[in-house]
Amino acid sequence: MERETHQGRPLPRPGHDLEDQGLGFDLGTLDRRGLLRVLGLGAVAVGVAACGSPPAASAPTTSPGEIPDETAGPYPGDGSNGANVLTQSGIVRSDIRSSFGGPTGVAEGVPMTLELTVADLARNGVPFTGAAVYVWHCNRDGEYSLYTDAIAGENYLRGVQIADARGRVRFTSIVPACYAGRWPHVHFEVYPEAGSITDAANALATSQVALPEDTCRQVYGQPGYEQSVTNLADVTLASDNVFSDDGGASQLATVSGDVARGYTVVLPVRVDTRTTPSAGGPGGGRPPR
Repeated sequence: MERETHQGRPLPRPGHDLEDQGLGFDLGTLDRRGLLRVLGLGAVAVGVAACGSPPAASAPTTSPGEIPDETAGPYPGDGSNGANVLTQSGIVRSDIRSSFGGPTGVAEGVPMTLELTVADLARNGVPFTGAAVYVWHCNRDGEYSLYTDAIAGENYLRGVQIADARGRVRFTSIVPACYAGRWPHVHFEVYPEAGSITDAANALATSQVALPEDTCRQVYGQPGYEQSVTNLADVTLASDNVFSDDGGASQLATVSGDVARGYTVVLPVRVDTRTTPSAGGPGGGRPPR
């Protein structure tokens, strides 16, 4: 959809650099959407085209009320641009502040509880019980684990939760930084169920959570977030290259709490399993140094 930037520079869109899927996960859930994305056919229905039949009519790419599709950015860690943390045992977890599976780093910062509630518009907006939601974001220095040189060996601030009977997932994390050129945000992907997360092509939706300005200003007054003060002053929701189309209207979270107790960040996420994802995939570019 929109181009991701880091440190204020637009990033090119390279091809996918898929890793070998080494774990014995059940990938039998690859659906029509995943197949289309793997083959690069966008919204064209494949049907029996391989036999010479004409393609079916195009499927819609959006549905009224659906969360906007956005770029996954250059640092997804989902196998679409280098590392794939989603194949690692331990990725399904609620507290994503620490690394897992060997690395021992811990992300410092103001506590944040992220709560997303997923609903399926194809089923009249009922809770999407069993959906797998992968979230990731930068640390308080604006760096991404797996990519930034200093923390390339860490995998913190990345994790998956499975939606409960209410369609809700909840993560314990820290408030991310504001780095140059982007409004403060959290990335996420919605998958149909846990067994499908090892292949980014299975994602039903890729989007971002925008954090409210007043919350960011409170947090960025705390030690460790000093560079975010300057960066936030240079960007708005209206100028951000992801949220500018509508000012983040359906992606701006509701927040409660304070610096001392931490913040709870809440966003409803409506997906439509009848539509074809129109974004996702990496934005490319070099890791932040």
